[in-house]
Amino acid sequence: MSAAAVPAEPRLRRSRARWAWAVGVLLVVGWSLAGAGAFSGEVLNPAGVRQFTRFAAGALHPDLSADFRGVLVTSTLVTVAYAALGAALAVLAGALGALALTRTTWGRRRAGWVLARAVVAVPRGLHEAVWGLLLVNVLGLNSWVGVLAIAVPYGAVSAKVFADLLDEVPRGGYEALLAAGAGRGVAALYGLLPPAAGGLLAYAFYRLECAVRSAVVLGLIGAGGLGYQLSLSFSSLRWEQVWSCVYALTALCVAAVVAGRAVRRRLSDPPPVRGDRLRRDAALTWAGLAALALTAWSWWYLAVDPATLVDVRAREQVSYLAGLAWPVSTSGPLLHALGRAAVDTVQMSVIAIALATAGAVLLSGLAVRPAHRRHPTHPGRAPRRPGVRRAAVVLVGAVVRGLVRGALLLLRAVPPPVWALVLLFVLRPGILPGALALGIYTLGVLGRLTAEALEELDPRPARALTVLGASASGVWLYGVAPRAVGPVLAYALYRWEVVIRDTVLVGLLGAGGLGALLATSLQTFDWPAVATTLGVLVLLTLAVDLVSDRAREVVR
Repeated sequence: MSAAAVPAEPRLRRSRARWAWAVGVLLVVGWSLAGAGAFSGEVLNPAGVRQFTRFAAGALHPDLSADFRGVLVTSTLVTVAYAALGAALAVLAGALGALALTRTTWGRRRAGWVLARAVVAVPRGLHEAVWGLLLVNVLGLNSWVGVLAIAVPYGAVSAKVFADLLDEVPRGGYEALLAAGAGRGVAALYGLLPPAAGGLLAYAFYRLECAVRSAVVLGLIGAGGLGYQLSLSFSSLRWEQVWSCVYALTALCVAAVVAGRAVRRRLSDPPPVRGDRLRRDAALTWAGLAALALTAWSWWYLAVDPATLVDVRAREQVSYLAGLAWPVSTSGPLLHALGRAAVDTVQMSVIAIALATAGAVLLSGLAVRPAHRRHPTHPGRAPRRPGVRRAAVVLVGAVVRGLVRGALLLLRAVPPPVWALVLLFVLRPGILPGALALGIYTLGVLGRLTAEALEELDPRPARALTVLGASASGVWLYGVAPRAVGPVLAYALYRWEVVIRDTVLVGLLGAGGLGALLATSLQTFDWPAVATTLGVLVLLTLAVDLVSDRAREVVR
């Protein structure tokens, strides 16, 4: 065989696009830290160290008195009612809106699909706290404020996600119904929804988990519940009560996470079918009935009246506020302030997601649950029982894993505004406390997602390296880390889209960015400036979504 006939070995080439994005990310992070004043040396506030010490000491002595326990129970019920009813309406709106957002139902009419997505992007781009502040001016002190503040943005998000799930299912049944003469809506209802039912149900329970945290955030701005009680205790510096509220929030989040995870695991691993008869899964049936019962109870407990949404006062108030907000303000000083606030918002989000990603990479390995497998042995040899040393290592690993998972849960159970208020004890005002508060909260969420992504990786490469005698660090560097880069970065980019919306929360407390400018406009009843600020916020959210989507394509 001639030398020319010998196939050349493939050359490994580095992706220039990925390297360019990596360098760009480092430059943006450095620019954000410099803009936040992290390199100036004037970020610490020594006068607040004593108050921070008192706050930390309160964790060991929560208020468990009978009177405050009654307050906690009532606040918890209000939070659960807001979360359950808001999530139920969001899922219903998402299911109805998904049919109008799927590529399948629009077919080749791309202009209509793009327009529908653009319409949904407006409610999706505003944080539920912003919706709460706007709805208060329309409905007043009404229970609908907390419910709709969750239902409106979550409904838009659910519609987008449901539409993506419907686009991923096989289209055979849908196309068969179209060929038989059915309309696109009927064909989608009977040809697309049934195959996607499992994914839709799993995401619906995930929305319930998120709604619990959103209900707490709305409580911080006066909607009631645990968030409102937490705000009262914090403002009066009653740290024992603050920690009692935090522990109650953590328990509530644990219950929501456990319920949602149980449903998702049931859907991914259904019980075997016996015989030829198809039987309904009793566990999922009871879960659905429990969700319906919780929704009905929430409606009764909050005593919401649909008539208040369309009464004369609500219509007049909407018309009055729309008249005040239009035309929007385009003055030079406002646009200049919006430009600076938008830069602060981007820098805040970049610092937060960089901190959360780095922390998740460091901690997620400690939070991964080990797979229960039989250890490889020589043929014909019985498996060895673990010795005392190995049992001790397993015990220590279980303790560390439990502590790390508990810490991540606590980080995401406490809303970002609370972390911002705590950090303001030891840091000077600015965007840095807000960025760190968002980073701490996002670390709790991203750490959990990263740990779950690691648990779903194929264990065979790591197992092979272990059998060959590789150390634990070697197994991690060569058997786990390279395959985990893609999922981890994808989750980080997705969370960046969420963080850019969450900057409004800490901005309302004075941490800078568009949230601080929005708070000032609302306090002075400058509705033209409010409308302009909301428009800039939506455009910034869309821009971040586009950049994140492009970055995910490069990562793939």
